[in-house]
Amino acid sequence: MAELARNSLIVLAAFMLIGGIFGFVKAKSKASLIAGVSSSILLCGCFAFALSNLRAGLIAGVVVALVLDGVFAMRLAKTKKFMPSGMLLIVNVAVQALIIFALVSGGSANDVAG
Repeated sequence: MAELARNSLIVLAAFMLIGGIFGFVKAKSKASLIAGVSSSILLCGCFAFALSNLRAGLIAGVVVALVLDGVFAMRLAKTKKFMPSGMLLIVNVAVQALIIFALVSGGSANDVAG
């Protein structure tokens, strides 16, 4: 379970990058591109950190995801448009739930011991 949670950080990073590119292409929003690339880099950093210290990397991933929750919730409330903020919020919350479940359930000693 912990490996799935760790790998979900890369999937989330890809979604953030694609979302940033989508925002730039569709609305010419440089802020979306910068935010998408930045959050993708942060999530990739959490993944890399999780390779050496799984628990700490997953916790860092949850912290980044919490910040992204706020960003996407505010954007969704402001625009009232599901794409891309609503979709990215759902993906973000799903990955966050998976990571939290992996952290809480613990699994074997090697899973999240770090």
